[in-house]
Amino acid sequence: MFEIDKKKFGAFVSALRKEKGYTQKALAQKLFISDKAVSKWETGVSFPDPQLLVPLSELLGVTVTELLMCQRMEPKKSIDPGQVEHLVKTAIACSDEKAGRAYQTKSRWPVLYLCSAVAGIAGVFFAHTHQLYGSTLITLTVLGIVFGAYLCLWAKQRLPVFYDENRCGLYADGVFRIHVPGLAFNNSNWPYIVLLGRVWSCLAAALYPLVSIVMNCASPELWIHLELYAALILVFGGLLIPLYVIGKKYE
Repeated sequence: MFEIDKKKFGAFVSALRKEKGYTQKALAQKLFISDKAVSKWETGVSFPDPQLLVPLSELLGVTVTELLMCQRMEPKKSIDPGQVEHLVKTAIACSDEKAGRAYQTKSRWPVLYLCSAVAGIAGVFFAHTHQLYGSTLITLTVLGIVFGAYLCLWAKQRLPVFYDENRCGLYADGVFRIHVPGLAFNNSNWPYIVLLGRVWSCLAAALYPLVSIVMNCASPELWIHLELYAALILVFGGLLIPLYVIGKKYE
């Protein structure tokens, strides 16, 4: 598969920009972006969003294909359609890298998640050895640990541009899926949705086993009747309803 050398791409953009007599700031203004973004392109740190490739190529006086190949082509020379497709797919993949994953950013959430996961596992083990566990204990603890692993360690910090340009109610990232009827995901509400999911996951993993153990010790007969309702309140009242409300508010 064709690969775009970011360093070579940056050097090509820099050379074309200077040929046109643009400063980084002037080019950035014409593209309605910051001059820091142009600087990152030219140093090979990041790659332009696909939607900027057409206006960028027009400003620099080359075709999009020449821009992606990092070289000017002879007027009569043609390029294989398959290679063009590879160029486009590679450009999209390169632009998607800048979104970053949760573990690539400086955040306390990975540490908080690991602490909550350890606390949850310890709570389940204690409940099991003392025969204090209920029907929903393991289920909710596992859900908290699994969702927390994705949201705190692997979730994308930004969604692809597609989500901002289209109303999309389904978010898919590998095996992870979120679908909320009537709610569209975009980069306005995504940070709040991720934050809510992180808080819920850590609390479900760490605190629910503790609550279950305390209630089992205090009043096991009462907890048998209340456990299912407590689980429903935690899932619907603590996650699904707030997710919809926050998502709609910042949609």
